[in-house]
Amino acid sequence: MNRDSRVIIVDSRLAKKQSRSMKCSSVLNWMVLFGFMVNYMLRVNMSIVIVEMESNNNHHNVTTFSSNSTAITAKSSGMELDWSEFDKNLILGSFYWGYIITELPGGLMAEKVGTRPIFGYSMLLASIVTLFTPMAMDLGLYPLLFCRALLGLALGVTYPAIQPIAVNWIPPNERGKFIANMMATNLGAGFTILACGFIIPILQWKSVFYISGLVGVVWSVFWFCLIFETPAQHPRITESERDYIESQIAEQSSSPIKPKQIPWAKIFTSLPVWAIIITHVTSVFGYFTISLQLPMYMKYVLHYEIKANGLLSSLPYFGKFFMAFFVGIIADRIITYRKMSKTTTRKLFTSIGVFSPGILMIAQVYYGENQLWSVLIFVFALTLNGAVSGGYLGSALDIAPNFSGIIFGIANTLPSFGGFLSTYIVGELTNNNQTFGQWKIVFWILAITYTISGFVFLIYGTAQTLSWNSIPVNEETKDVQLPKIMVY
Repeated sequence: MNRDSRVIIVDSRLAKKQSRSMKCSSVLNWMVLFGFMVNYMLRVNMSIVIVEMESNNNHHNVTTFSSNSTAITAKSSGMELDWSEFDKNLILGSFYWGYIITELPGGLMAEKVGTRPIFGYSMLLASIVTLFTPMAMDLGLYPLLFCRALLGLALGVTYPAIQPIAVNWIPPNERGKFIANMMATNLGAGFTILACGFIIPILQWKSVFYISGLVGVVWSVFWFCLIFETPAQHPRITESERDYIESQIAEQSSSPIKPKQIPWAKIFTSLPVWAIIITHVTSVFGYFTISLQLPMYMKYVLHYEIKANGLLSSLPYFGKFFMAFFVGIIADRIITYRKMSKTTTRKLFTSIGVFSPGILMIAQVYYGENQLWSVLIFVFALTLNGAVSGGYLGSALDIAPNFSGIIFGIANTLPSFGGFLSTYIVGELTNNNQTFGQWKIVFWILAITYTISGFVFLIYGTAQTLSWNSIPVNEETKDVQLPKIMVY
């Protein structure tokens, strides 16, 4: 290998050319994208199946439904279900019983042992649990609640666990696109809801769990074969790619000396950290409410059949993913070319991502009973919410890359309570009363929460690396040997 191939290129034009030939980092991006697609495939399949349990268009099912009551009795494969509106929301909400338990531990474990095992095994476990979900449904309501809680327990670690690997593989000025890959959850949700509308009438509802579970198992095998914790540990990475990644991260990052102890007091008393947490809590509360309840709203208020329900319910997710993807790229370019400061960039896209849905939820109060306007409002609301990929979602990596997994674990734990609270509130408001008047209350709640999150981040959000992220170079650390970077 000649000398030039070992040179760490720092000229911006050469670095840009070099980045186009990256192989292993591209594989990481694609695996994260598909991983979060599968993540939400395993999570949201129940949302559309629960609606289908009431439909009478399955040739193998006999279903009775009274317009005076939302309780149902469905017979399928010899089983009988009698779920009220409250029961159905309890089933959807039980996912978060487990989810909230593993959020913070997921970030801590990923910081200590790495993203590869934590993310990979959690997805594998969730896939296996999904394969056993039909059996749990045959056994009754309580086994199903346990199964859904176990699924949440497995998937709870995934969001905070993915953060540490970004610190090792993705230069700071390129992390917007990586964060957008995490938004592939919307792509997974969209494809799942769309596919369910066509698969269920043909293969029955159990096939949804078998197919999504098998997809998750296959993805897990590829993850362990293709992904490694750092470029230095990857057996197939080229030397030029490894040098490029390591040099760019070193150039764009502050002091790499990580404190031996986690600065818990500083984390919990940091206003920028709380800005991320509060913004994430309120924003995700709105997202969970829409994502979990949209199929039911489409059925009961807008009166769409299962295929149309699946198609229309999937549109907002596709919109959000593509918005997140392109905003992630745009945010990276704005930061790289210094068109705006990183903090201004984060605040701009956060504002677009949370104020816009808040305004649109108010519009839903007045136009939500109209089929066309209601669908358009939902599509635009979730699409514009995708702008947060260039906003607060990247802030944990900005302010404290050494503890990003922990911060995101904290930030993602509280929204999990919001997910359960959301299903509980909607269940209480609409139990035996699926009317537009009741849903207006839901839309007002969403408008308020979205607006609160926007103002909190505008006031307290930042992208500046905080002092407690790393140990300052002083008398105690001056003898620490840092990696040397050769620049030609």
